[in-house]
Parts: sequence; C-alpha cells; structure tokens
Amino acid sequence: MEWVPPSCTLPTADRPLRVAEFDGLFATAVRMDRPAPGELRFAFPASPETAGIAATLAARETECCSFFTFTLTVAAGELTLAVSVDERHVEVLDALAARA
Repeated sequence: MEWVPPSCTLPTADRPLRVAEFDGLFATAVRMDRPAPGELRFAFPASPETAGIAATLAARETECCSFFTFTLTVAAGELTLAVSVDERHVEVLDALAARA
C-alpha cells in the first residue's frame, strides 16, 4: 500500500481492512469509468443496502483522507458513486482504479 499518502490519518493497521471494504463494494459494481484523471465513477444496481454501504464507507474515508470527494446519486434504478481528488492525489485514485 505504498500509494497511501502521508496525509492519510487512518492507523496503518486499519488500512488493509479499509481496502478490503472498498474491494467488497467495487466487486458489486456493474460499471466503472474514468471521465477525468481526478475522477472515477462506479455504477451499482440501486438498492438501500448498497447505498448504505457506499455512504458509510465514503463518510468514514473522508474522515482520514480529506482529499477525497464522494458523491452518491440514484437515478433510473442505478446508484452512482463518483470519487474525485485534486491533482496532487491522482496517484491515489489510480491505485483505487487498479483495485477495482
């Protein structure tokens, strides 16, 4: 996990668990796209359970890595999770995309 920036305040021992949570969420995605270098979008079938998991995970992640912006949208039976970062953290987003 060399891609984790020094600004991340999540304790080192907890990082593999958080990555596993993201892996679990991404495994349920039906589509991923990269509209810009600093943005990823994941599409999921809309369900209250998936929305709750994504929202909780996004909220917890912004507590330790404030450079992330997460946006959840539900429309036409699909849940979209947009993840964006500033240009200084594109490498982190690249690593997240590679995991997905």
